[in-house]
Amino acid sequence: MVSPARLLAALAAGALLVVALVLAGLVRTEALAAPPAPRTSARAIDAEPGTALRFDRLARTSLTWRGGPITTSTGEVVNVQVSDSLPTVTPEYWAEFLVQLTHGAELARVSSYHATLAEVQELCGARSLGCYSRNTMISLAEPALDGTTPEEVVRHEYGHHIALYRDNAPWRAIDWGPKAWATSATVCPKVTRGEAHPGNEGPNYARNPGEAWAEVYRLLEERKDGITTGNWPIIAPSFYPTEADLQAAERDVLQPWTKGTIRSFARTFAKRTPKVWWIPLATPLDGSIRITAAVPRAGRPEISLVGPNRKTVLRRASWIGQRAKRLDTTVCGQRSLFVRVSQAGSLGRVVVTAATP
Repeated sequence: MVSPARLLAALAAGALLVVALVLAGLVRTEALAAPPAPRTSARAIDAEPGTALRFDRLARTSLTWRGGPITTSTGEVVNVQVSDSLPTVTPEYWAEFLVQLTHGAELARVSSYHATLAEVQELCGARSLGCYSRNTMISLAEPALDGTTPEEVVRHEYGHHIALYRDNAPWRAIDWGPKAWATSATVCPKVTRGEAHPGNEGPNYARNPGEAWAEVYRLLEERKDGITTGNWPIIAPSFYPTEADLQAAERDVLQPWTKGTIRSFARTFAKRTPKVWWIPLATPLDGSIRITAAVPRAGRPEISLVGPNRKTVLRRASWIGQRAKRLDTTVCGQRSLFVRVSQAGSLGRVVVTAATP
């Protein structure tokens, strides 16, 4: 069961941030991209409970909107709504802006609302500049007093929308980021070391990889548009993207990971066959790994997953039948591993199947 929704506000350098909320595990509310700040700085986080983005607010608000499904110049249809308080802002502008973002099929499922600062804060919570929840984006449609542009907010929030439609099993991409970027950004090792906190919208917001992903997507899109002055004020410097991180992020958008790789290996142990069989495994992505082995009748081989140094045993397989063994574990930062089969008992054919991310 998911936790109740929470609203968190960040204050630093005179700029305000209301960070992501958790509603059904998928609600986020935040302000983005404060005036230029050193890349090594991150905003402080301060909790402000009691307000949240809720769909009932959007349904019951007295605000009026214009827009709807809009056919863009690319032929794609985007659902955009603009507040009637903004007569000079057109739904067509934002529909065109959205289709120019790097995106996939998830674009067709988003509903994007654009409003004044006061209206955004009515819907998303005090001090917020935008929010996202399960296919619905609400964004500032005019520059904020601190210099934040609505385009920055929309890019960030759309990053969350992309993550909702990406797979990073066994983790949730909305919290960890999509698989290629999360691997490149070493999210799993950071979590293991206590340096990253997926889904944390409180004191460790700056080390929440789900928020880091949204900011990386923002920078990716700004660079595509020729904007090279993008700042990094709200996320820990350890998540600032390298070139490899940006390339991985683009792959996540355009060529998202959907399933792992299954490979099989076979060897027949005979009297003169070496008693230890080393099977090298390339593991370019972090995630779940399963090793299964079919062994000879009365065979008792030890099957282990071993680190790249060929010494560290990560997991040993257990019996799951009279002639089958299996192990399940997680690849977490290791780009190559070994399966070690140590022959014991009856000789004969051993078939090892490796399912990797």
